[in-house]
Amino acid sequence: MTDEGGRRVGSAPSRLRSLADSYPDGILGATRNGVVTILNAQGAALLGVDARDALGMPLADVLRLLDQDGRTWLDVNRPFDSISIVRAMPEQSWLSAAGEEVLTTATLIRNEPLAPVAGIAVGLRSGRGRARLDRERSDLVATVAHELRSPLTGVKGFVQALLNRWDKLSDDQRKLMLMTVNADADRLARLIAELLDVARIDTGRLQLYPRQSSAEVLVRRVVDSIEAGTARDVGLDVEDDLPEVFADPDKFTQVVTNLVENAVRHGQGRVRVRLAALPELPGVRITVDDEGDGIPVELRRRVFTKFWTTGESGGTGLGMYIVGGLSRAHGGWVTIDDAPGGGARVMVDWPSVDRRED
Repeated sequence: MTDEGGRRVGSAPSRLRSLADSYPDGILGATRNGVVTILNAQGAALLGVDARDALGMPLADVLRLLDQDGRTWLDVNRPFDSISIVRAMPEQSWLSAAGEEVLTTATLIRNEPLAPVAGIAVGLRSGRGRARLDRERSDLVATVAHELRSPLTGVKGFVQALLNRWDKLSDDQRKLMLMTVNADADRLARLIAELLDVARIDTGRLQLYPRQSSAEVLVRRVVDSIEAGTARDVGLDVEDDLPEVFADPDKFTQVVTNLVENAVRHGQGRVRVRLAALPELPGVRITVDDEGDGIPVELRRRVFTKFWTTGESGGTGLGMYIVGGLSRAHGGWVTIDDAPGGGARVMVDWPSVDRRED
C-alpha cells in the first residue's frame, strides 16, 4: 500500500501492533466472544506464545495463567459475566506456564455505560520488579532490626543490672551504666531520625528552615565533638574570609557529621576537614579527606544509594544517601575523588544564597 507520493504506508493493524510492541508492558485484547484481537511482543513473551499465532485464537488458549489453586484467570475473574457497574479489575498475581509470576490488570470495555462487556484489555507485567521491591523491603527490615538490636540490648542489659544490683553498685558504677544507656538512647534516636529523613527525601516532604549561617562555627562543633569520642586525629583547616552558607543549621550539621564519621569509620590515619570559598559561585566547599583505601571510580555512584556499605565497619548504609539528599535539597552537590595522600576525598559545595529552585 502506497500514498499519493508513492511511499509505502503500513496498514492500520500493523501500525497498531508496532505501537503496542513499543509499550514496556504486555497488552492483550479480546472481544466478547473470547477471541484474541491484539497481543504485543511483551505480552507474548510473558505468556509463552507466538504473538502472531495468538491472533484469532480463543482467549482461554492464550491467557494461560493459573493461581495457586490451579484455577485459570478466566475462571476466577469471569469478565464477560461482570455486573454492569464493574469497569476494571485490580492488579492480581498469577503464574505463567513457565512458573514465573505475572501481574495482571484488566479494563472492561463497554460501548456505553452499563452496557454488556464488548471486550477486555488485559495488562501484563513481570513480577520480577515486585520481587526486587520485596527484597529491598526485606533488606530495610533486616538493616533496621540489626541496628536497633545492638543499642537496645545494651539499654536492656544495663537497666536490668541497675534494677537487680542497685544497692551493690557504687555511685561511679551507676553513673557509668547510666551514661552508657544515654549514649545508646542517642544512637537509637539518631537512627530513627535517619530513617525519617530518608522517607522525607524519597517523598519530597523534607522540611527545611534555612538561613545565613557560619559554616566555620557549625563544622568546628562537629569536628570537636567527633574528635573527643575517637582516638583518631581529626583536623580542621579554615580559609580566611570564608563566606556564610544558606542552610538549615540542623541539616547542615547532619551532613558534616555523616561525612566526618564516615571518614573516621572507613578510613585510616588522620582525617582532614577543610573549608574554602567556592571558586566561581558564592558558597563554601567542604572537603573531607581520609587516609584509607579510597573509593574505586566504578563504585562512586553506588555510595549515594540506600543501604550501601563496604568493609566490616558496619553502619546503616544511609549516611551518604542522606548527605546527597540534604545537599541537593539546599541547591548544593556532592562529588567524590581521591585524596592527595591516598584515601577518599568527599567534597560538598554548599551555596551562600538560596539556590533551591535551580
